[in-house]
Amino acid sequence: MSGAVGASGNRVVVFTGDLSFAVRKGIVLADEAIAGMEWLVLVHSPRKRLVPLVKSQWRALRRDRWRWFPYTLGEVWRRVAGSRGGAPQPGTNALPGSDFSSDAFAARRNVRIVRVPDIHAPDSIRLVQDFAPRLGLALGAPILRKPLFALPEAGTLNLHKGRVPDYRGMPPAFWELWNGETSVGCTVHWVDEKLDTGAVAAREVVPCAPFSTVKGLQLRLDEVGNRLVQSALADVLQGTAVPSPQGTGGRTNRKPSLAQVAALERKLAARDPVAEPLPKALLKAGLGRGTHAAWRSGLYRAAAPRITVLLYHRVTDDVRDNLSTGVEQFHRQMALIRRHCRVLSLEEVLDAQVIPRSRQPLVCVTFDDGYRDNHDNAVPILVRHQIPAAFFVSTGIVNTDRTFPHDVKRRNDPIPTMDWDQLRTMKKHGFTIGSHTVNHIDCAGEPEDVVWNELTESRDTLRRELGIQDVILGYPYGGRHHMTPSRLDLVRQAGYTGCLSAYGGTNVRRVDPFNVLRRGIHWQFSDQAFMRECVGL
Repeated sequence: MSGAVGASGNRVVVFTGDLSFAVRKGIVLADEAIAGMEWLVLVHSPRKRLVPLVKSQWRALRRDRWRWFPYTLGEVWRRVAGSRGGAPQPGTNALPGSDFSSDAFAARRNVRIVRVPDIHAPDSIRLVQDFAPRLGLALGAPILRKPLFALPEAGTLNLHKGRVPDYRGMPPAFWELWNGETSVGCTVHWVDEKLDTGAVAAREVVPCAPFSTVKGLQLRLDEVGNRLVQSALADVLQGTAVPSPQGTGGRTNRKPSLAQVAALERKLAARDPVAEPLPKALLKAGLGRGTHAAWRSGLYRAAAPRITVLLYHRVTDDVRDNLSTGVEQFHRQMALIRRHCRVLSLEEVLDAQVIPRSRQPLVCVTFDDGYRDNHDNAVPILVRHQIPAAFFVSTGIVNTDRTFPHDVKRRNDPIPTMDWDQLRTMKKHGFTIGSHTVNHIDCAGEPEDVVWNELTESRDTLRRELGIQDVILGYPYGGRHHMTPSRLDLVRQAGYTGCLSAYGGTNVRRVDPFNVLRRGIHWQFSDQAFMRECVGL
């Protein structure tokens, strides 16, 4: 695709009202895939006027009644909290997702960003005319009028995260779940004078999982939308796009009321298994909130310094078990540690022979086994929050239809695993890929020669397939009784630079590179309980 389009005529104007992460990422990915692109990004940034603002809030208050008060206070708090933290630590330009940051996006030489108070003003229109774009692209834009969207030679495409014609309007995924649909759609269509009614350039259907949430589906639709935009742009610029009329009928949805949002949340929450009795859950939530507050308030000066290494297996809404974390839940957790913790790469953990004191809890993220949902669901969220992570894969199960022994024991249906191309992409993003042996063996229970062969073959495969020299082991099952001193000697002899367990605990005062302790995380952790785990007390 990258060489199919000539450099001339590859000028694209992007209309948007919010230069969000998803918008930036979509543009960057398309820019890297299609040669010779030039971008004008027109950001609709109207000045805030007091009277219209008061009127809109009054209408919202009359519609949502008492729910307006906690909702508005929550929005204010989120804005304040977001402005006080969440930025990656200094000197971390190589973090996963740094290419999509606001600073990196603004520094791209072939991207010009212009913020205008009115995207339809004469000055804005002249700006687009002077740029003479071949194509327009609406990404999170206000409703466009014809004098603007008709300027590009090939028209303007819109990314709509819904299935047309049945789910025009907004918001993504909400009304589909409200109506009990089994799938949601994502569509790229040409803009016309009505809302989301133009001919379709590309579309995809995303199945709803048994435990899907609105935010979880929206995160997935962000990734699908980026792929569709890239494909549609290439087709239009190559002259191979075939518009597909939507047909008659359909419906246009509006923003739900807060009462409807609350009703859907109750409906979706009713699907989850009962994790624990309410009094116990409230007690744990209080302990979690109190522990984190105490740590930041001064406990970090009195307690021994520590690093908490988190262990995940799956990020999915297909199941709720002790190896899975929900998609929205994982997104919240990564947002929490980006805002409240200092996130370390695994290499930084292994180098930390003496752990420094830190008011922000020191946290590292790891994954075991190599399930495909790590690539599909976890990696985009890690990239969004610029969080490094390590993934330990059983090399003999990568790119196969084999089932992990523990899944066989649980009588699970086969669960897809990652392939080597996906792992190469993850390594390119800056993630660490390590060994989980070849066949996910119990190192303490197998003969010495079998363990040696598993260690060396997995090491050599990772070096050959991914170009990794310093290989780290996360030993399968991870219990104290699954690794012995003699087997650990084999790990050292095989040239591994570290070894991680999975029986719990936090690394206090110093890190033993060949016994890095990890805490397992799964769907039953509330946000407060999760933060307590991050503190490591």
